[in-house]
Amino acid sequence: MSATDDLAARADALLALHRPGDPGVLPTVWDAWSAKVAVAAGFEGLTVGSHPAAESIGRADGEQMAFAELTDRVAQITGAVDVPVSVDVESGYGLNAATIIGGLLAAGAVGLNIEDTVHSEGGRLRSGEEHAELVGRLRGAADAAGVHVVINARTDAFKHKIGADDERVDLAVERLLLCADAGADSLYPVAFHDEATLRRITSALPLPVNAIARPDVDDLDTYRRAGAGRISFGPLWQMALGRVSAEWLARWRTDG
Repeated sequence: MSATDDLAARADALLALHRPGDPGVLPTVWDAWSAKVAVAAGFEGLTVGSHPAAESIGRADGEQMAFAELTDRVAQITGAVDVPVSVDVESGYGLNAATIIGGLLAAGAVGLNIEDTVHSEGGRLRSGEEHAELVGRLRGAADAAGVHVVINARTDAFKHKIGADDERVDLAVERLLLCADAGADSLYPVAFHDEATLRRITSALPLPVNAIARPDVDDLDTYRRAGAGRISFGPLWQMALGRVSAEWLARWRTDG
């Protein structure tokens, strides 16, 4: 099997984990160790989060690590585990679509998150049409590379509190529908939604919806009932491990 054929098969396996009502859980990892822990626990796909990956090398989130630093980390992860991997590329690091797709495939990744907050431009929010155009360019670059890279199109409409509270779901859905038409495979209205709100979103969208979950306190059945198609953890697994580690380490302090 050629390298391209292998990546294409991995991309197909990743896409198959997107199941509305029976969501594939893709633990969000940050290095080879966390990836091996997740795979040993039985998970069939992984996401690499920009926030925890940046933290793991002493950088801040918001594209404060270089794209090459991210892909170096991704290559370590894909070299350590034999499951498909998707990567949060934030708003694209100001790079063209071919460079993003090529860098991810060279690192062994077969999926990506792309968000509409432009970190290199003061954190402005792309218009819905502008973000959809970027999704379309990424889809075209992936097609040209011969791999159906799984594109998870994210909107930060909830994070930035765009519009009035009672309008925000409709605004987010409108943005994500444009991304669906442009070639996205899944849609990510990032926020901690209650079950009714998430159900409203999943019912309004034609593609699987990514939901963020807290691995230490949330309940998988809630996301199943709400129709989520995929679950990731953002930085929350790493943060939860940090809290537990701080408690353990405090027992060993010698300063009283």
